Amino acid sequence: MQTSSTFSTPEINEGFSINKHTPDKKGLQRIAHNFIKDGEVYEQEVGSFLLDWLNEKDHIVVQTSGSTGKPKKIKVYKQHMVNSAKATGKFFKIEENTTALLCLPANYIAGKMMLIRAMVLGWKIDLVPPKTNPLDTVYKQYDFCAMVPLQLDNSLNRLHLIKKMIVGGGPVSEHLKELIQGVKTKIFETYGMTETVSHIAARRVNPKKKDKKDAHFFKALPNITLSVDNRNCLVIKAPQLNDQTIVTNDVVELKTYKKFLWKGRFDNVINSGGVKLYPEEIETKLQLLIEYRFFITSLPDQTLGDRVILIIERDYDKIAYLTLQEGLNNLKTLNKFENPKEIHFLPQFIETDNGKVQRRKTLELVINKTY
Repeated sequence: MQTSSTFSTPEINEGFSINKHTPDKKGLQRIAHNFIKDGEVYEQEVGSFLLDWLNEKDHIVVQTSGSTGKPKKIKVYKQHMVNSAKATGKFFKIEENTTALLCLPANYIAGKMMLIRAMVLGWKIDLVPPKTNPLDTVYKQYDFCAMVPLQLDNSLNRLHLIKKMIVGGGPVSEHLKELIQGVKTKIFETYGMTETVSHIAARRVNPKKKDKKDAHFFKALPNITLSVDNRNCLVIKAPQLNDQTIVTNDVVELKTYKKFLWKGRFDNVINSGGVKLYPEEIETKLQLLIEYRFFITSLPDQTLGDRVILIIERDYDKIAYLTLQEGLNNLKTLNKFENPKEIHFLPQFIETDNGKVQRRKTLELVINKTY
Protein backbone atom coordinates (compact mmCIF):
# COMPACT_ATOMS: atom_id res chain seq x y z
CA MET A 1 0.00 0.00 0.00
CA GLN A 2 1.18 3.50 -0.85
CA THR A 3 1.79 5.59 2.28
CA SER A 4 4.75 7.85 1.56
CA SER A 5 4.22 11.35 0.15
CA THR A 6 7.42 11.09 -1.90
CA PHE A 7 8.23 8.80 -4.78
CA SER A 8 11.51 7.95 -6.39
CA THR A 9 10.75 8.18 -10.11
CA PRO A 10 12.17 5.12 -11.90
CA GLU A 11 15.22 5.68 -14.03
CA ILE A 12 14.27 6.42 -17.61
CA ASN A 13 14.94 3.32 -19.69
CA GLU A 14 18.01 3.75 -21.91
CA GLY A 15 15.95 2.73 -24.94
CA PHE A 16 13.48 5.62 -24.46
CA SER A 17 13.26 8.44 -26.95
CA ILE A 18 10.64 11.10 -27.61
CA ASN A 19 10.41 12.74 -31.04
CA LYS A 20 13.87 11.26 -31.79
CA HIS A 21 15.43 12.83 -28.67
CA THR A 22 17.03 10.47 -26.14
CA PRO A 23 16.97 12.48 -22.89
CA ASP A 24 17.96 11.74 -19.31
CA LYS A 25 15.74 13.10 -16.51
CA LYS A 26 17.07 16.67 -16.77
CA GLY A 27 16.88 16.55 -20.56
CA LEU A 28 13.28 15.40 -20.38
CA GLN A 29 12.48 18.28 -18.03
CA ARG A 30 13.93 20.69 -20.60
CA ILE A 31 11.82 19.10 -23.34
CA ALA A 32 8.74 19.42 -21.13
CA HIS A 33 9.44 23.12 -20.46
CA ASN A 34 9.94 23.74 -24.20
CA PHE A 35 6.63 22.01 -24.96
CA ILE A 36 4.85 24.22 -22.41
CA LYS A 37 6.54 27.41 -23.65
CA ASP A 38 6.46 26.99 -27.42
CA GLY A 39 4.37 23.91 -28.23
CA GLU A 40 0.87 23.41 -29.54
CA VAL A 41 -1.90 22.66 -27.05
CA TYR A 42 -1.38 18.88 -27.19
CA GLU A 43 2.37 19.34 -26.65
CA GLN A 44 1.71 21.66 -23.70
CA GLU A 45 -0.44 18.90 -22.16
CA VAL A 46 2.42 16.42 -22.65
CA GLY A 47 4.87 18.87 -21.09
CA SER A 48 2.67 19.44 -18.03
CA PHE A 49 2.27 15.72 -17.48
CA LEU A 50 6.00 15.00 -17.84
CA LEU A 51 6.81 17.60 -15.17
CA ASP A 52 4.19 16.03 -12.88
CA TRP A 53 5.71 12.60 -13.50
CA LEU A 54 9.27 13.75 -12.84
CA ASN A 55 8.56 15.52 -9.54
CA GLU A 56 9.03 13.85 -6.15
CA LYS A 57 5.35 13.29 -5.35
CA ASP A 58 4.19 9.69 -5.20
CA HIS A 59 0.99 10.36 -7.17
CA ILE A 60 -0.59 12.43 -9.88
CA VAL A 61 -4.14 13.77 -10.07
CA VAL A 62 -6.13 12.70 -13.12
CA GLN A 63 -9.63 13.40 -14.33
CA THR A 64 -12.17 10.70 -15.18
CA SER A 65 -13.97 10.95 -18.52
CA GLY A 66 -17.43 11.58 -17.07
CA SER A 67 -19.20 9.23 -19.49
CA THR A 68 -21.14 7.48 -16.70
CA GLY A 69 -21.36 10.30 -14.19
CA LYS A 70 -19.83 13.62 -13.27
CA PRO A 71 -16.16 14.00 -14.25
CA LYS A 72 -14.06 13.88 -11.10
CA LYS A 73 -10.43 14.20 -10.16
CA ILE A 74 -8.81 11.22 -8.49
CA LYS A 75 -5.36 10.44 -7.10
CA VAL A 76 -3.40 7.77 -8.96
CA TYR A 77 -0.13 6.44 -7.52
CA LYS A 78 2.88 6.51 -9.78
CA GLN A 79 4.00 3.03 -8.72
CA HIS A 80 0.64 1.68 -9.85
CA MET A 81 1.17 3.36 -13.23
CA VAL A 82 4.60 1.75 -13.53
CA ASN A 83 3.05 -1.64 -12.68
CA SER A 84 0.37 -1.08 -15.32
CA ALA A 85 2.98 -0.24 -17.96
CA LYS A 86 4.90 -3.44 -17.22
CA ALA A 87 1.70 -5.54 -17.33
CA THR A 88 0.81 -4.06 -20.73
CA GLY A 89 4.28 -4.81 -22.07
CA LYS A 90 4.04 -8.42 -20.92
CA PHE A 91 0.47 -9.01 -22.13
CA PHE A 92 0.97 -7.55 -25.61
CA LYS A 93 4.61 -8.68 -25.94
CA ILE A 94 5.91 -5.16 -26.55
CA GLU A 95 9.31 -4.58 -25.02
CA GLU A 96 12.34 -2.32 -25.29
CA ASN A 97 12.98 -0.49 -28.59
CA THR A 98 9.32 -0.67 -29.60
CA THR A 99 8.43 2.23 -31.91
CA ALA A 100 5.21 3.85 -30.68
CA LEU A 101 2.90 6.64 -31.82
CA LEU A 102 1.07 8.86 -29.33
CA CYS A 103 -2.08 10.31 -30.89
CA LEU A 104 -4.20 10.65 -27.71
CA PRO A 105 -4.37 13.76 -25.48
CA ALA A 106 -2.09 13.61 -22.46
CA ASN A 107 -4.67 15.16 -20.13
CA TYR A 108 -6.47 11.79 -19.80
CA ILE A 109 -5.15 8.49 -18.45
CA ALA A 110 -4.81 6.75 -21.84
CA GLY A 111 -2.42 9.38 -23.19
CA LYS A 112 -0.46 9.58 -19.94
CA MET A 113 0.01 5.81 -19.88
CA MET A 114 1.44 5.74 -23.41
CA LEU A 115 4.17 8.12 -22.23
CA ILE A 116 4.82 6.10 -19.05
CA ARG A 117 5.05 2.85 -21.02
CA ALA A 118 7.60 4.50 -23.29
CA MET A 119 9.72 5.74 -20.36
CA VAL A 120 9.49 2.53 -18.31
CA LEU A 121 9.76 -0.02 -21.12
CA GLY A 122 12.20 1.90 -23.34
CA TRP A 123 10.06 2.76 -26.35
CA LYS A 124 10.85 5.22 -29.10
CA ILE A 125 7.70 7.35 -29.08
CA ASP A 126 6.64 10.08 -31.50
CA LEU A 127 3.87 12.61 -30.91
CA VAL A 128 1.23 13.72 -33.41
CA PRO A 129 -1.84 15.92 -32.80
CA PRO A 130 -4.70 13.94 -31.19
CA LYS A 131 -7.16 14.50 -34.03
CA THR A 132 -9.78 12.20 -35.55
CA ASN A 133 -7.50 11.15 -38.44
CA PRO A 134 -4.10 10.90 -36.69
CA LEU A 135 -2.34 8.83 -39.38
CA ASP A 136 -2.95 11.31 -42.19
CA THR A 137 0.45 12.95 -41.69
CA VAL A 138 2.32 9.76 -40.72
CA TYR A 139 4.66 8.22 -43.29
CA LYS A 140 6.58 5.56 -41.33
CA GLN A 141 5.58 2.28 -39.72
CA TYR A 142 5.14 1.92 -35.93
CA ASP A 143 5.07 -1.17 -33.76
CA PHE A 144 2.38 0.10 -31.38
CA CYS A 145 -0.34 2.72 -31.08
CA ALA A 146 -3.44 3.45 -28.96
CA MET A 147 -6.59 5.03 -30.41
CA VAL A 148 -10.25 5.64 -29.66
CA PRO A 149 -12.80 4.00 -32.01
CA LEU A 150 -13.42 7.22 -33.98
CA GLN A 151 -9.71 7.51 -34.77
CA LEU A 152 -9.58 3.87 -35.88
CA ASP A 153 -12.61 4.44 -38.11
CA ASN A 154 -10.84 7.37 -39.78
CA SER A 155 -7.54 5.51 -40.22
CA LEU A 156 -8.68 2.40 -42.10
CA ASN A 157 -6.79 3.21 -45.30
CA ARG A 158 -3.50 3.70 -43.41
CA LEU A 159 -3.57 0.84 -40.90
CA HIS A 160 -0.60 -0.75 -42.63
CA LEU A 161 1.49 1.83 -40.76
CA ILE A 162 0.67 0.23 -37.38
CA LYS A 163 1.66 -3.36 -36.48
CA LYS A 164 -0.27 -3.61 -33.18
CA MET A 165 -3.01 -1.35 -31.84
CA ILE A 166 -5.18 -1.04 -28.74
CA VAL A 167 -8.54 0.72 -28.94
CA GLY A 168 -10.30 2.09 -25.86
CA GLY A 169 -12.53 4.88 -24.58
CA GLY A 170 -15.68 3.18 -25.91
CA PRO A 171 -16.84 -0.03 -27.57
CA VAL A 172 -15.78 -0.91 -31.12
CA SER A 173 -18.95 -1.08 -33.23
CA GLU A 174 -19.95 -4.19 -35.15
CA HIS A 175 -19.68 -2.24 -38.40
CA LEU A 176 -16.12 -1.16 -37.59
CA LYS A 177 -15.21 -4.73 -36.61
CA GLU A 178 -16.39 -5.91 -40.03
CA LEU A 179 -14.21 -3.32 -41.76
CA ILE A 180 -11.01 -4.42 -39.99
CA GLN A 181 -11.34 -8.17 -40.55
CA GLY A 182 -8.41 -9.42 -42.57
CA VAL A 183 -6.12 -6.42 -42.02
CA LYS A 184 -2.58 -7.27 -40.92
CA THR A 185 -2.61 -4.91 -37.94
CA LYS A 186 -3.34 -6.78 -34.71
CA ILE A 187 -6.17 -4.74 -33.14
CA PHE A 188 -7.31 -5.18 -29.55
CA GLU A 189 -10.32 -3.64 -27.83
CA THR A 190 -9.48 -2.80 -24.22
CA TYR A 191 -11.53 -2.62 -21.03
CA GLY A 192 -10.58 -0.38 -18.14
CA MET A 193 -11.10 2.92 -16.37
CA THR A 194 -9.12 5.69 -14.76
CA GLU A 195 -9.38 3.95 -11.38
CA THR A 196 -7.62 0.87 -12.79
CA VAL A 197 -4.86 2.99 -14.37
CA SER A 198 -5.98 2.40 -17.96
CA HIS A 199 -6.94 -1.10 -19.22
CA ILE A 200 -7.11 -4.28 -17.16
CA ALA A 201 -8.36 -6.59 -19.95
CA ALA A 202 -8.38 -6.84 -23.74
CA ARG A 203 -9.75 -8.89 -26.63
CA ARG A 204 -8.61 -9.20 -30.24
CA VAL A 205 -11.26 -7.75 -32.56
CA ASN A 206 -9.76 -9.03 -35.81
CA PRO A 207 -8.62 -12.51 -34.76
CA LYS A 208 -7.41 -15.28 -37.00
CA LYS A 209 -10.04 -17.89 -37.86
CA LYS A 210 -8.68 -20.41 -35.36
CA ASP A 211 -9.02 -17.88 -32.51
CA LYS A 212 -12.55 -16.61 -33.26
CA LYS A 213 -14.36 -18.99 -30.90
CA ASP A 214 -13.53 -17.07 -27.69
CA ALA A 215 -12.76 -13.73 -29.33
CA HIS A 216 -15.78 -11.97 -27.78
CA PHE A 217 -14.43 -12.57 -24.25
CA PHE A 218 -12.14 -10.04 -22.61
CA LYS A 219 -9.01 -11.57 -21.07
CA ALA A 220 -7.45 -10.01 -17.96
CA LEU A 221 -3.86 -8.77 -17.83
CA PRO A 222 -1.33 -10.36 -15.43
CA ASN A 223 -1.92 -10.14 -11.63
CA ILE A 224 -5.64 -9.36 -11.98
CA THR A 225 -8.46 -11.50 -10.58
CA LEU A 226 -12.09 -11.08 -11.62
CA SER A 227 -15.39 -11.97 -9.94
CA VAL A 228 -18.99 -10.69 -9.90
CA ASP A 229 -21.28 -9.33 -7.19
CA ASN A 230 -24.96 -10.11 -6.61
CA ARG A 231 -25.91 -7.81 -9.51
CA ASN A 232 -23.61 -9.76 -11.86
CA CYS A 233 -21.42 -6.66 -12.03
CA LEU A 234 -17.68 -7.07 -12.51
CA VAL A 235 -15.46 -6.94 -9.41
CA ILE A 236 -11.77 -6.31 -10.04
CA LYS A 237 -8.97 -7.26 -7.68
CA ALA A 238 -5.76 -5.70 -8.97
CA PRO A 239 -3.48 -4.99 -5.99
CA GLN A 240 -0.67 -3.74 -8.22
CA LEU A 241 -2.95 -1.11 -9.75
CA ASN A 242 -5.26 -0.09 -6.93
CA ASP A 243 -5.13 -0.69 -3.17
CA GLN A 244 -8.90 -1.22 -3.09
CA THR A 245 -11.05 -3.93 -4.70
CA ILE A 246 -12.99 -2.16 -7.47
CA VAL A 247 -16.71 -2.88 -7.76
CA THR A 248 -17.93 -1.71 -11.18
CA ASN A 249 -21.38 -1.09 -12.61
CA ASP A 250 -20.59 -3.22 -15.66
CA VAL A 251 -22.84 -6.27 -16.01
CA VAL A 252 -20.82 -9.21 -17.33
CA GLU A 253 -20.98 -12.91 -18.02
CA LEU A 254 -18.00 -14.36 -16.18
CA LYS A 255 -16.41 -17.34 -17.93
CA THR A 256 -13.40 -17.76 -15.62
CA TYR A 257 -11.62 -15.57 -13.07
CA LYS A 258 -9.65 -14.23 -16.05
CA LYS A 259 -12.29 -13.98 -18.81
CA PHE A 260 -15.62 -12.15 -19.14
CA LEU A 261 -18.21 -11.04 -21.68
CA TRP A 262 -19.35 -7.44 -21.26
CA LYS A 263 -23.14 -7.04 -21.46
CA GLY A 264 -23.77 -3.43 -20.49
CA ARG A 265 -23.97 -0.84 -17.72
CA PHE A 266 -26.09 -1.66 -14.67
CA ASP A 267 -27.12 2.02 -14.64
CA ASN A 268 -28.63 1.62 -18.11
CA VAL A 269 -30.61 -1.61 -17.50
CA ILE A 270 -34.21 -1.36 -18.71
CA ASN A 271 -36.98 -3.34 -16.99
CA SER A 272 -39.70 -3.71 -19.60
CA GLY A 273 -42.63 -6.01 -18.88
CA GLY A 274 -40.60 -7.72 -16.17
CA VAL A 275 -37.75 -8.48 -18.61
CA LYS A 276 -34.28 -7.04 -18.00
CA LEU A 277 -32.87 -5.51 -21.17
CA TYR A 278 -29.34 -4.25 -21.71
CA PRO A 279 -29.28 -1.25 -24.10
CA GLU A 280 -25.74 -2.03 -25.23
CA GLU A 281 -26.78 -5.53 -26.38
CA ILE A 282 -29.71 -4.07 -28.35
CA GLU A 283 -27.40 -1.45 -29.87
CA THR A 284 -25.09 -4.19 -31.12
CA LYS A 285 -28.02 -5.75 -32.99
CA LEU A 286 -28.93 -2.39 -34.57
CA GLN A 287 -25.47 -1.23 -35.60
CA LEU A 288 -25.62 -2.62 -39.13
CA LEU A 289 -29.07 -1.10 -39.59
CA ILE A 290 -28.30 2.51 -38.60
CA GLU A 291 -25.44 4.50 -40.12
CA TYR A 292 -25.74 7.48 -37.77
CA ARG A 293 -24.73 7.68 -34.13
CA PHE A 294 -27.52 6.39 -31.85
CA PHE A 295 -28.29 4.82 -28.51
CA ILE A 296 -31.04 2.86 -26.78
CA THR A 297 -32.69 4.11 -23.59
CA SER A 298 -36.16 4.12 -22.02
CA LEU A 299 -39.07 6.21 -20.79
CA PRO A 300 -41.58 5.35 -18.05
CA ASP A 301 -44.57 3.32 -19.26
CA GLN A 302 -47.78 2.58 -17.30
CA THR A 303 -48.09 -0.93 -18.75
CA LEU A 304 -44.48 -2.08 -19.23
CA GLY A 305 -42.75 -0.15 -16.46
CA ASP A 306 -40.21 1.12 -18.99
CA ARG A 307 -40.58 1.28 -22.75
CA VAL A 308 -37.56 1.03 -25.03
CA ILE A 309 -36.82 4.09 -27.18
CA LEU A 310 -34.23 4.76 -29.87
CA ILE A 311 -32.50 8.14 -30.17
CA ILE A 312 -30.60 8.93 -33.38
CA GLU A 313 -28.23 11.82 -34.00
CA ARG A 314 -29.59 13.29 -37.24
CA ASP A 315 -32.28 15.63 -38.48
CA TYR A 316 -35.76 14.13 -38.79
CA ASP A 317 -36.56 12.70 -42.20
CA LYS A 318 -39.89 10.98 -42.82
CA ILE A 319 -38.58 8.57 -45.46
CA ALA A 320 -35.63 7.62 -43.25
CA TYR A 321 -38.02 7.11 -40.33
CA LEU A 322 -40.34 4.81 -42.30
CA THR A 323 -37.41 2.85 -43.77
CA LEU A 324 -35.90 2.38 -40.31
CA GLN A 325 -39.24 1.33 -38.82
CA GLU A 326 -39.58 -1.34 -41.50
CA GLY A 327 -36.02 -2.51 -40.88
CA LEU A 328 -36.65 -2.83 -37.14
CA ASN A 329 -39.82 -4.82 -37.68
CA ASN A 330 -37.98 -7.22 -39.99
CA LEU A 331 -34.94 -7.65 -37.76
CA LYS A 332 -35.23 -11.23 -36.54
CA THR A 333 -32.61 -10.87 -33.80
CA LEU A 334 -34.83 -8.39 -31.90
CA ASN A 335 -37.46 -9.77 -29.56
CA LYS A 336 -40.73 -7.91 -28.93
CA PHE A 337 -39.44 -6.24 -25.75
CA GLU A 338 -36.22 -5.03 -27.43
CA ASN A 339 -37.93 -3.46 -30.45
CA PRO A 340 -38.03 0.32 -29.81
CA LYS A 341 -41.52 1.67 -29.15
CA GLU A 342 -40.45 5.18 -30.19
CA ILE A 343 -37.78 6.68 -32.44
CA HIS A 344 -36.49 10.18 -31.74
CA PHE A 345 -34.19 12.26 -33.94
CA LEU A 346 -31.82 14.82 -32.39
CA PRO A 347 -29.57 17.18 -34.38
CA GLN A 348 -26.75 16.75 -31.84
CA PHE A 349 -26.05 14.62 -28.78
CA ILE A 350 -24.59 16.03 -25.57
CA GLU A 351 -21.00 14.84 -25.08
CA THR A 352 -18.27 14.82 -22.47
CA ASP A 353 -15.09 16.82 -23.17
CA ASN A 354 -13.51 13.79 -24.82
CA GLY A 355 -16.44 12.95 -27.09
CA LYS A 356 -18.39 10.31 -25.15
CA VAL A 357 -22.18 10.52 -25.34
CA GLN A 358 -23.90 11.62 -22.13
CA ARG A 359 -27.01 9.46 -22.36
CA ARG A 360 -28.99 10.94 -19.49
CA LYS A 361 -28.48 14.56 -20.49
CA THR A 362 -29.28 13.73 -24.10
CA LEU A 363 -32.45 11.92 -23.01
CA GLU A 364 -33.47 15.05 -21.10
CA LEU A 365 -33.47 16.93 -24.43
CA VAL A 366 -36.06 14.43 -25.69
CA ILE A 367 -38.16 14.61 -22.51
CA ASN A 368 -38.12 18.42 -22.40
CA LYS A 369 -38.20 18.78 -26.20
CA THR A 370 -35.46 21.42 -26.01
CA TYR A 371 -33.86 20.62 -29.35
